[in-house]
Amino acid sequence: MSNQPMRLVVVGAAGRMGKALVRAVSENPDAVLHAAIEREGSPFVGQDSGEVAGLTPNGLPITTDALEAFVKAQGVLDFTAPAATVAFSALAAQARLVHVVGTTGMNEADLERLDAAARHAVVVRSGNFSLGVNMLAALVKRAAASLGTDWDIEIVEMHHRMKVDAPSGTALMLGAAAAEGRGISLSNSAVRARDGHTGARVEGTIGFQALRGGSVIGDHTVILAGNGERIELRHIAEDRGLFAQGAVKAALWGLGRKPGHYSMDDILGLTETA
Repeated sequence: MSNQPMRLVVVGAAGRMGKALVRAVSENPDAVLHAAIEREGSPFVGQDSGEVAGLTPNGLPITTDALEAFVKAQGVLDFTAPAATVAFSALAAQARLVHVVGTTGMNEADLERLDAAARHAVVVRSGNFSLGVNMLAALVKRAAASLGTDWDIEIVEMHHRMKVDAPSGTALMLGAAAAEGRGISLSNSAVRARDGHTGARVEGTIGFQALRGGSVIGDHTVILAGNGERIELRHIAEDRGLFAQGAVKAALWGLGRKPGHYSMDDILGLTETA
């Protein structure tokens, strides 16, 4: 493997996560920002990507030409929107890049497109690139496997007022961990909202509550409630930069690996032990 820093493209470079990703790349000696991409019509196009991210100028203006950027890059960091991520996945597959995907709100059709791209590219996708959250998911999976269905599982998450999808990708990731621990399907057991006269809680279901307000970066609590006792497992994100740093590490991990669809479990070695 080359001793040169990995050339990374940040898409959605002027967004909250995009700016954090630009900063994270600049802080990692094993990576270098190759290009910064924004959508057509963005007021940030043409501006210095370093300045937009709150850094000193880096001489790389934000552009809209992802195809040109991908040609000579080695990886792409993508926390955009489902439609954009699907389009970027096709370009990343053509260029044989490492595609790190932190986009949330993707449906089954979107994920199928990512699986298709992963036949030609290294795709690392996670609902959360934080070490703490992924360890939390491992704990949730183990707890759900050990406790019976008479222990109710509820997942409560809160994010800033501008977040557009609910439940959060991290909440769904934690729900999937609980469902896997119980050997059931999350899609068949999830309860995403309650309103009015709902009747008694159905045993074995996994509930979700999404709160939005202020500038909260990310707060997730998994409640396992039994008769006369309960367990609460919680993660609080205090700095958006931790997700960006994890994404850069994921890209570096993926460099030189065989094409495939990977997760943070693979990076952290939790696949067999979770």
